[in-house]
Amino acid sequence: VQLQASGGGLVQAGGSLRLSCVASGSIFVVSDMSWYRQAPGKQRELVATITSRSSTIYADAVKGRFTISRDNAKNTMYLQMNMLKPEDTAVYYCKATYMRVIWGQGTLVTVSS
Repeated sequence: VQLQASGGGLVQAGGSLRLSCVASGSIFVVSDMSWYRQAPGKQRELVATITSRSSTIYADAVKGRFTISRDNAKNTMYLQMNMLKPEDTAVYYCKATYMRVIWGQGTLVTVSS
């Protein structure tokens, strides 16, 4: 299984972006899926998780601004990011968890003030 993240870019504060993570293979539907981010000089941190049953968990820093979702028919997870702040600037990674952990490559999000 491989994960391919996309959708990052440069946006002004207050703007929006939607990240996508496409999974190859058949385990997507049974996997818990997550978005993490890593800002320069900081540790990687959890942004949001959506379980295989579509329960969601959010980091306090993004609650009310970010929405995680999944489309099992397309083997794709999304992260809708609204009201972006400069402190959201980071490389965003997707992760799949089912019996083992699989990471995708990152996509860079830069929010200018």
